[in-house]
Amino acid sequence: MRTAVVGGGLAGTAAALRLADAGVAVTLLESRSRLGGVAGSFRRGELAVDTGQHVFLRCCTAYRGFVERLGATGSVTLQERLDIPVLSPTAPPARLRRTGLPAPLHLAGALLRYRHLPLRARLGLARAAIALGRVDRAAADDRSFGDWLAAHGQGDRAVDVLWDVVGIATLNARAGDASLALAATVFQLGLLADAAAGDIGWATVPLGDLHDTAARRALGAAGVEVRRSAKVRALVQEGTGWRVSLGTEAEEELVVDRIVSAVPPGAAARLVPPGAVPQDVGALGSTPIVNVHVVYDRAVLAGPFAAGVDSPVQWVFDRTPQSGAAAVYGPHAQYLAVSLSAADDLVGLPARELQDRFLPALAALLPAARDAAVLDCFVTREPHATFRGAPGQAALRPGPRTALPGLYLAGAWTDTGWPATMEGAVRSGEAAARALLADRVPAEVAA
Repeated sequence: MRTAVVGGGLAGTAAALRLADAGVAVTLLESRSRLGGVAGSFRRGELAVDTGQHVFLRCCTAYRGFVERLGATGSVTLQERLDIPVLSPTAPPARLRRTGLPAPLHLAGALLRYRHLPLRARLGLARAAIALGRVDRAAADDRSFGDWLAAHGQGDRAVDVLWDVVGIATLNARAGDASLALAATVFQLGLLADAAAGDIGWATVPLGDLHDTAARRALGAAGVEVRRSAKVRALVQEGTGWRVSLGTEAEEELVVDRIVSAVPPGAAARLVPPGAVPQDVGALGSTPIVNVHVVYDRAVLAGPFAAGVDSPVQWVFDRTPQSGAAAVYGPHAQYLAVSLSAADDLVGLPARELQDRFLPALAALLPAARDAAVLDCFVTREPHATFRGAPGQAALRPGPRTALPGLYLAGAWTDTGWPATMEGAVRSGEAAARALLADRVPAEVAA
């Protein structure tokens, strides 16, 4: 059985590896010159720049297994215990740091000492957290997270300096715009069910080394034919199989038995025959992410990352080791990336305006930056970084099977139960592969 996987992001790569491991002949088609999708990197001169800052949690078992399958566990790191410095331009730093106590007591001390909230508001956090842990995710998608928080005594201040600190980075949406079901998934699985689940991990190399170089090596070893710069124009059902039309000068076509479409929802709707994807899938929409990259002549941030409150800075990450900045700018330079999720109001602004806004904001958060020289500053944007995780979106997210035999869907936008994260992308690819294999062989063999 020949199978084409269309799309070389994390979903497509995960599907291709799962199928190849089961003995399926797989051709992976990616329109870009690299794999990795929105979780990749590029070169800016000699500097390695990630297309966006991506992290994972200890509870992201599918993504962590994916990294292991790539043979790249040495290219990621994971905190021993969750520890998030939370900086403000008007108050001393606070930390969201867990203890060794079992959940949900592991965060009790950090919340009681959380100086960005008055004591009375801190006392109310525990009650809201316990209630959030009991939310039925299957019945919560039509309500916004913000409405739920307000109904459970969480004022605007608590939302701004605590709930959105975690939520905006994982949901790519502010609480008022986010589905309660998706928010409950993040907080229940990441923070409330298991004490260690929320420990943060990240790549210690450029994402391209992980999701492109290591991925191509693993795919090749598994026998997958990888074709980059292969733009698919259409997927056409033909008898019991499929024809894949490629946008090459020779108008090349591939004839295969099965297809996994692992592209964004808009692209999927354009590629597949009518009726294969729900007509309202376009209503999922998209949400942008913007990154402001700043190189200083000295270290201004202690530690790998920090969150910001009372500031336009949401999260800031030290990218110096992964990027090779020392070789480009000198041994004392530090390269920071400011990650801005739910960036609808920022994505269209000129780079100069973003620099004028965020350089002073960084100096306000990081005292050492006030006297440091800025050696470089630039902006990257992902206008359609994720689907829009708004209330009511669950009904628009299809499962891996389509109405057409032999055609399967993958992508973080499909029905994984997770928001649009690396974990959700990998889960979707594996779900599509499992569905394809289960339709081919008895369920007990596919498992």
